Amino acid sequence: MIDTIIGAILQVTPVVAYLLIAALVFAEDALFIGFILPGETAAILGGVLASQQRLHLWLITVLVVLAAIIGDTVGYEVGRHYGPRILNLKQMRKRRRKLDDARAFLSRRGGTAVFLGRFTAFFRAVMPALAGLSHMPYRRFIIFNAAGGLIWGTAAVLLGYFAGNTYLTLAKSIGHTMTFAVVGIAIAGLITWRIRKQRNARKEQNLHPAPESTPQESVQLDSHQ
Repeated sequence: MIDTIIGAILQVTPVVAYLLIAALVFAEDALFIGFILPGETAAILGGVLASQQRLHLWLITVLVVLAAIIGDTVGYEVGRHYGPRILNLKQMRKRRRKLDDARAFLSRRGGTAVFLGRFTAFFRAVMPALAGLSHMPYRRFIIFNAAGGLIWGTAAVLLGYFAGNTYLTLAKSIGHTMTFAVVGIAIAGLITWRIRKQRNARKEQNLHPAPESTPQESVQLDSHQ
């Protein structure tokens, strides 16, 4: 089914491609189809099509970001009004352990869990509904939701854009989800390395602070002015 949808996106007209990609990203969270087709796959394919000049990069990026944010908002409202029923769905019962992990993560981290959940397929599909079910204030939810949607959507589209045909070739060999995961790990590793480098630099600066001038030196400096 995934290959069929991917093939359709790659072959349809630009207008239909825009609509399909936005709809899939939206439905992942609003309708919980992330179990079947991660919205990240559609977003990346949008970037690939932009690299082939079949779609406008700025437009597909805006559509993916908006679809992600609105989809999460709908998922939040669904969870707030129909949360208990959703938890009893067959698809949810099959993933009870992962669902419990998601609820525990949300309980510990609050809004941060909404933001970070955007970058994991299962959490991305259920976190908005769980936030609504837990009665997280909507203002708090939308802040973290918008931040996650903006960063995730832009990164996914740009990943497809810069990878272009290389991404499609690699995805045929190891799968779209695995390809995205490998690239995501590489990016996370680069960010972690950068953060640690900055922390080490600050520690080094604290261990060896710049020498302060003594009062006598200050007087001598003033006398020469």
